[in-house]
Amino acid sequence: MILEGAYSHQEKIMQLIGMLDSPYVRRVAVSLQLLGIAFQHRSISVFRTFEQFRQINPVVKAPSLVCDDDTVLMDSTLMLQYAESLAGPGKSLMPAGVAEGLHALRVIGLALAACEKSIQIIYERSLRPAEKQHEPWISRVTGQLLAAYEALEQEVSRVPLQTPSGAINQAGITAAVAWYFTQATLPEIVVSSTFPMLERFSAASERLPEFRAAPHGAGTYPHKD
Repeated sequence: MILEGAYSHQEKIMQLIGMLDSPYVRRVAVSLQLLGIAFQHRSISVFRTFEQFRQINPVVKAPSLVCDDDTVLMDSTLMLQYAESLAGPGKSLMPAGVAEGLHALRVIGLALAACEKSIQIIYERSLRPAEKQHEPWISRVTGQLLAAYEALEQEVSRVPLQTPSGAINQAGITAAVAWYFTQATLPEIVVSSTFPMLERFSAASERLPEFRAAPHGAGTYPHKD
């Protein structure tokens, strides 16, 4: 992996702001490693350290990416689009072929939808008082979450994703990160045995060094000072 020490001490490197318990932050952290782009990770919470986050990005949106010229980007997909423009030849995480690229976009879209619906359920449960939780809304979002994973399981079964570090692409990264996040937070809703292809793919992905270096949770991606 590329760490800060690979750059001169005078040269600024980008900072990834947000906690690795967010699938969007983790998606960026894993991708930057695979693209060979140096970055510093700052594990700052949008909840517990709101004011500290606001000093970096007044919108307080995780992830936030502070580029080397101090431009602040938001939204993991936009960050990865920028990172792709910085990567060296042959380092893209998106397939070159039209058909392969279309399939990757389909998988990424489903995985991001699963992340979104998972987070909606988590926020409804954790941020809204029990007496104010709207069960019809939770039921609707749960159906959308399961539909996303059912479609994702079908896609992974039809066209298996590759897991070696040199072969995994953005579709694989996003699918693996999304699955692990949902299993860590809502395992009683998305039962792992119902989605064997995703479960096996996620387990294999989590063994990759880039995933192990940015584990789901409150930790910090290791970097040199």
